[in-house]
Formats: sequence, structure tokens, C-alpha cells
Amino acid sequence: MPLLRLLPRRAWAALLSQLLRPPCASCAGAVRCQSQVAEAVLTSQLKARQEKPNFIIKIPKGTRDLSPQHMVVREKILDLVISCFKRHGAKVMDTPAFELKEILTEKYGEDSGLMYDLKDQGGELLSLRYDLTVPFARYLAMNKVKKMKRYHVGKVWRRESPTIVQGRYREFCQCDFDIAGQFDPMIPDAECLKIMCEILSGLQLGDFLIKVNDRRIVDGMFAVCGVPESKFRAICSSIDKLDKMAWKDVRHEMVAKKGLAPEVADRIGDYVQCHGGVSLVEQMFQDPRLSQNKQALEGLGDLKLLFEYLTLFGIAEKISFDLSLARGLDYYTGVIYEAVLLQTPTQAGEEPLNVGSVAAGGRYDGLVGMFDPKGHKVPCVGLSIGVERIFYIVEQRMKTKGEKVRTTETQVFVATPQKNFLQERLKLITELWDAGIKAEMLYKNNPKLLTQLHYCESTGIPLVVIIGEQELKEGVIKIRSVASREEVAIKRENLVAEIQKRLSES
Repeated sequence: MPLLRLLPRRAWAALLSQLLRPPCASCAGAVRCQSQVAEAVLTSQLKARQEKPNFIIKIPKGTRDLSPQHMVVREKILDLVISCFKRHGAKVMDTPAFELKEILTEKYGEDSGLMYDLKDQGGELLSLRYDLTVPFARYLAMNKVKKMKRYHVGKVWRRESPTIVQGRYREFCQCDFDIAGQFDPMIPDAECLKIMCEILSGLQLGDFLIKVNDRRIVDGMFAVCGVPESKFRAICSSIDKLDKMAWKDVRHEMVAKKGLAPEVADRIGDYVQCHGGVSLVEQMFQDPRLSQNKQALEGLGDLKLLFEYLTLFGIAEKISFDLSLARGLDYYTGVIYEAVLLQTPTQAGEEPLNVGSVAAGGRYDGLVGMFDPKGHKVPCVGLSIGVERIFYIVEQRMKTKGEKVRTTETQVFVATPQKNFLQERLKLITELWDAGIKAEMLYKNNPKLLTQLHYCESTGIPLVVIIGEQELKEGVIKIRSVASREEVAIKRENLVAEIQKRLSES
């Protein structure tokens, strides 16, 4: 067996002991079953690895552990994002972390090679989900849903070179909002852009800009510039890199690697440098080449209507019509958009943050139809918030300012200055828990009072309730403010009401 040859010598003893076990019944005593052999090999390999003194415990590249401090910040960000989604009437849903590979393939263009394939575990070829959009489209088609407004928060996986210092990972969280259904043009699209503005403003990340374009304008631009239709998606993927690469490098890729004629690339270059507001939309209507393309005119017409709605929403000044925006994913069919933070002068001690886009999305009217047996389409438009990149920005700013994060929500600590008061503390903390008050105590029979008070100060617990022999005799409880160190005695029966009053005032 080739696998056995890989074992180190010292693993053979453990392997042989495993192989000498009685065979399973299904083997009828004739041949050692493959499952036992495989188990023995893996056990031996593990033991051999454990014996290695230089074995390093680490997490896989492109992933991260999230400490309690990290999770507090992350949950605050997610709470703000989700509350915005709910404010706009979305319902929550979830899908499996992995899908049939054929469901995901040919949906992401050149990025399809970044999917994580799973080993065959029972006759199905599976892949970890690359995003939340394709699984949503599969759900709509499979359940014959024609109209839905949903949000979805979940992990996705991409097998790309991670740049952790800029908030890019192989495993990361996405927050998606999508509107599925047949509606009048650009109303759902405008709401998606409004949601992006609300979230980015609420997170207080600094000034931002949302670039918009339309895939029909992109395809029309390619057509009038002379790009062969067979190269549309490949060239679109190159244009999508303009936020990371200079035009000369993107031009080189299109010409040298993708076989585009140099003069065609130069014509594209004239367009992709254009950006502006609704006035640029009007200007493109008059463009001698673009105005001759039906697809481009349809896209320009929708963008003009979109800007009307964005003006009514009061966010038009945050939106820029940018002809360099392409969005490389194959499933986009109409309006596309991407939010970027505008660089501001860095303060003392701050490093310039370059994290790319922090939110993106667009219209994908044909994706559901790819999964429907009869090809029935359900128009969809949506957005995705780049939580990991936003988290990275917030984390870096907190480090610079030296901000501390409280990792628990404990409101009251139950303490005693005397020995043999565990039972009274347990009775007291039960009373607080039953009243819905978040409370803690030390898991010791006879803790020192100073230790208990230091714990409250280090963890940010605002109130301490103290019970001792004198308090028990008088039927009172002392309430201590950790911040001011002031103490007051309260009748035992009034304790819960007094704590609730203090918490509501803080």
C-alpha cells in the first residue's frame, strides 16, 4: 500500500498493534477491511506527528481566531448592519455552508478557480460556498419563490492569496441584502444604495463614495470599442482590477495575456477614465459611439432614472457614475455599484488604510433562471457589506486611540467580606438572575473582599452588592458603586427594584 511507505519507522509499532485487532464482521475473517487499515494509518501518523518536538500549533493561512475583545466590536458592527436590514423590511434566512459543485461552477467567471472543493464523501461533488448570492438564487428556484426581500449573514470561503493586513481572508463573513421579484425599474436598486449609505454613515468610518455603472453600458462600451464578444467577460475581469492596478498594467494584461488589439485597449482607456454625476450620464447619451449601441442606451436610461430616485433619497452627492467599474462576477446583468472609503489625512500614529471596497452589489436578473428547469427568471438586486474590512478599520483605529473593550455585560457582582457565606451569595445571585439582572460571583467558598472588588474594576462591572453577618442580621444589602466607591444600605426586599432603577439611570 503506497500510503504505508510514508510512515516513519517509529509509527510502525502503533500501526501493527492496530492491524492485529480482530477483523470486523463484514470481512468474514478473510481480509482486513479498508476502514480499519485507514484508521490505523491515520492514528499512527497522528502519533508520529505528536512525537515531533518542532510541531507548531497554528491556524490555516487566511483565517483568524476572534478573541472576546474582537467579538464585542464585531457584534456591534453586525447589530448596526442587521438593524438597518430589518428597518427596510427584510426577513432573515440561511443556506448550507457547502453546495453541489455544479451549482456554483461557471457563476464567478475567472474567480471560479478560487472555490474550495470538498473530497467526495458519498457520491456528491461539493464545494464550500463562495458567496451568499448564488445559494440564494438556488433557494428561490428550488422553492419556486417569485418575490422576497431577505438578509443573510454567514461565512464564505475563497482560495486566494490572503492579505490579512488589509482585512482580506480565505474564510470571512458576508452580510447580504437582496430584493427578488418583478418591480418597476430602479426603485429596488435605489433602495439598496440608500441602505449602503445608511450603514456606512452609521458606522462612522469617514467619508465614502459609491461608484455606480451598468453591465449593459460596460458591454456596450466593449462592443463599440471593438472587443470580440467572446472576450467580453475576460476583458471585464481585467477592467475590474483598476481599483488595484494602474491602467498601464491592466492594458498590458488585456493585450499581452488576453490577446486584445492595442488600439481596442486604447479606446477602452478613453472611457474608463470618465467619472461624474448625472451630467456624465447625459454626456454619454451624446457620445458618438456609445449612443449607437442599444444595450448601452438602455443602461444609461436606467441610470438617469436611478439618479432621480437617489436625489429624492438625499444621497445623490454620495454617488459617482464611474465607467471603470466592471464587477468581475459573471452573473451581473444591470446596475452595479461599489462603495470605497475616501482617504483622509492620517493623524499622528495612524497608518494609511487601504482596504479597497467596503460594500458592493448589483442587479442579477438571469441567475435564478439558470437553476429553474424551465428557465423562469426572477429579477434580483442586492448588496453585500464587507464586514471583515470594516472590522479591520475599526480595530486599527481602536488600537491607535488605545480604546479598551469590555467583553462582558455583567451589571452586578455579588460579594461578601466574610467566610462561610457561599450559601447566602448563591441565594442572592439567584434572586438577581430570576429578575433578569446580569450578575456574577467568584467561584470560591471564601474569597477575599479586595480580590472581588479588583475583579469588578478590571472587568468594568458597575455595581457590587455586599452581604455579610451584619447585613444578614439587619435584613439589608449594601450596594456599592464601583466608579465612586460609595456604599448605601438597602432593605433586602427592595434590592431588585433599586438595582433596576440605578441601571435604567446609567
